[in-house]
Amino acid sequence: MRLSFLPPLMVYMAAGVSGLTGIVGTFFIKDYLDLSAAFLAALGFWAGIPWALKMPIGHLVDLVWRYKSLLVYLGAALIAASLLIMIGLIGNPEAMRALMPAETWFVLSVLLAPVGYVIQDAVADAMTVEAVPRVDEHGQPIAPEAIRLMHTTMQMLGRVAIIGGSVLVALANVVLFAGSEALPEDDKVAIYLRIYEYALIIPLLSISGVLLAALLKRRETRRLAALGHAAEAIDRMLHQPEEKTTPNWWILGGSAAFVALTIGVGLSGIAYGQELIFVCSVAIIGFMIARLLRELNPEAARTLLGTVIIIFIFRSMPSPGAGSSWWMIDELGFDQSFLSRLDLLVSTMTLAGLFIFRRFMAEKSIAQIVVFLTLAGTVLSLPIIGMFYGLHQWTAQLTGGVVDARFIAIANTALESPLGQVSMVPMLAWIANSAPPHLKATFFAVMASFTNLALSASQLGTKYLNQVYTVTREVRDAVSGAVKVPADYSELGWLLITVTVLGLVLPLAAVALTRALGLRSA
Repeated sequence: MRLSFLPPLMVYMAAGVSGLTGIVGTFFIKDYLDLSAAFLAALGFWAGIPWALKMPIGHLVDLVWRYKSLLVYLGAALIAASLLIMIGLIGNPEAMRALMPAETWFVLSVLLAPVGYVIQDAVADAMTVEAVPRVDEHGQPIAPEAIRLMHTTMQMLGRVAIIGGSVLVALANVVLFAGSEALPEDDKVAIYLRIYEYALIIPLLSISGVLLAALLKRRETRRLAALGHAAEAIDRMLHQPEEKTTPNWWILGGSAAFVALTIGVGLSGIAYGQELIFVCSVAIIGFMIARLLRELNPEAARTLLGTVIIIFIFRSMPSPGAGSSWWMIDELGFDQSFLSRLDLLVSTMTLAGLFIFRRFMAEKSIAQIVVFLTLAGTVLSLPIIGMFYGLHQWTAQLTGGVVDARFIAIANTALESPLGQVSMVPMLAWIANSAPPHLKATFFAVMASFTNLALSASQLGTKYLNQVYTVTREVRDAVSGAVKVPADYSELGWLLITVTVLGLVLPLAAVALTRALGLRSA
């Protein structure tokens, strides 16, 4: 751990702390908004699109390297606006509804937040490369293997910061939701409001990171000046990359066209608009990757292609969607207090997993890691499917009520959580170590855009599956209390089985494909 690592870690931790409102959002949507599981999956697709725009943002960071901290302030402002909308919806819903429907406000809040986070993430990615020194304190070049190790450490610490933030917010949720299952609804709403108000610390945390970075550079300026370096040389060493970045108009122009197309299609409401955006996104980002591959030698280019294909397929697997959470709340009785404790277990075990699997991540290829995670994930999905068909009732009878639904959920979560971040650390370390010095943020952003686009594919798949297998929770009219939509979880079992089968077959097929094409993985 180096002090220079701390500023980007603070920005990353802000992303981890964003999970503070996760449980509140689940219950607020379920109880107060008339939105279907398919609509929420579609909304998740649009919320994921800003992460595909990480490419031009990353290139912009390279172009305005000296003033990149200003982008963190912009991201913090967007995140704060998203949180303030939710504070208004929960604390003063009538006034908010007088301006726009609650569902419209919610959609706006959901779309603002990821734009803020992706801006901050692009800056933090570049800061991680900048944080790793290339010369020692005596001015001598550091050995390439030592630099590679520092990049791996930096990227692992970045995951630790994100997950560490999620551990902190999980602890906060446990405290705030303690005993909430016995509270009247008005008191629960008061807790929801308090949590969103506490979440305003998120933009303050990321801003603190860039302020610390400025203080460290000021300290380094004084140290270099004391060693006799001229002011111009100090400015060049601290504020300018090794090689000046020139605008890449292919990236800027292509991204501008992508933004215009996305906004136009999104506002037009045309049929298959999401699919059109996804295909165009893949084409544009694929073209940008082809341009950047020219910066690498042939062996590194083959490694990059193989890695991206495997990670893209692995991350694009659909999930059951919101219906699974609704079923656990309604049928299994998982309340806010229990879910907050479950989140704490998830975050803690995920953090522990980064250290438990550190040697595994360092020694195994991405292909080997994905095969292991795919097989493990398939096995660990079986208890949830089993509970839908009554597994927890059978085990509870055999064990005198000990191994019930909550016991199975806790045990399954404890086993599954450590695997959550294992696939990403080796890839991020490889990108950081291979990025051309003058295209640090751009290289990170293009690669991340493509892999993040996989999450949009996942949301599309989730939407399709929720259209095939309809899952609904009970929705009541806000005024009369009459049931508008009855709860129906009868098709959830087939949804869970389909998701599990796809999650097993497709990643293994992707690994086999890269081998057949003669590609490698990092």
